[in-house]
Amino acid sequence: MRRSSTDESPYHRSPSLDSKDLGFAPGTFRRYSGLYGAGAGAGPGTAGQDSGSSFFGFHSNPGPKATKAKYTSPKGNKYVVFYLDLSFIFLLELRRCGMAHTCLQGVKYLMFVFNLLFWLGGCGILGVGIWLAVTQGNFATLSPSFPSLSAANLLIVTGTFVMVIGFVGCIGAIKENRCLLLSFFIMLLIVFLLELTVAILFFVYTDQIDTYAQRDLKKGLHLYGKEGNIGLTNAWSIIQTDFRCCGVSNYTDWFEVYNSTRVPDSCCLEFSESCGLHSPGTWWKAPCYETVKIWLQENLLAVGIFGLCTALVQILGLTFAMTMYCQVVKADTYCA
Repeated sequence: MRRSSTDESPYHRSPSLDSKDLGFAPGTFRRYSGLYGAGAGAGPGTAGQDSGSSFFGFHSNPGPKATKAKYTSPKGNKYVVFYLDLSFIFLLELRRCGMAHTCLQGVKYLMFVFNLLFWLGGCGILGVGIWLAVTQGNFATLSPSFPSLSAANLLIVTGTFVMVIGFVGCIGAIKENRCLLLSFFIMLLIVFLLELTVAILFFVYTDQIDTYAQRDLKKGLHLYGKEGNIGLTNAWSIIQTDFRCCGVSNYTDWFEVYNSTRVPDSCCLEFSESCGLHSPGTWWKAPCYETVKIWLQENLLAVGIFGLCTALVQILGLTFAMTMYCQVVKADTYCA
């Protein structure tokens, strides 16, 4: 026998999307956990009713009245939209983190190459300083107040410091270490500020520096030819021969050293043994201090270009260090 279509059944077939009468009762879809727990805890009297109206979270009301109910939008749709919004925001955050990571990688390798060149430059300066110390060890400073302020010692100290700064920058860049990057930035900033301070003080107190330098150099003339001052003696001989000058401000500066009318043989127009005992007509008349000062002024453009390049390199290093430090902090904070 076929069952009549008018017979009531506790279960109804779900309407299709093409059906005109979508007879879902309000609250048709419930959470499984609540209904399942309610069905399990029902008494014997209500077991038959509840068993016919709920099955694993799907609730159906028997009878023809259920087919007449209007279809209403479930309240869970707003949560679906909310989840979609969160997913979209999450994808945007992932994209932003990806762009930040790409930017960080670019800055990382640029800073690494920069600091590698910086470190190699420090190696070169240190090598020249060691070469001068080994081959030209007797060429010392002209100032008796600063006996260790020789060209070799200055290059060795400068090269070592540059190497240390470049090494810290390289390791900080390749490891993306915030502590090393900040240390590199602070050290380079200190060097830059010291150089800037020295340059400003030099231009502000030029006259005082000239007076002090001439007085100190004249004091150093009294050590010329003395035991233990071979470096100073060789330095004065080389300067007077190469720049064709004699004395600090005049050849008469040597008269106070020898207590007689005499100059070193390096002051002679034509070098010969004991030529410094001859008449002043055979000596250089130009003062060495002014001659060297004029030479520096004539090459002021080269000195200025060198100073600007040095400052530009340091500013680039500071910029790379701070940019990468900020990128690392941002990546650790937002994209961890």
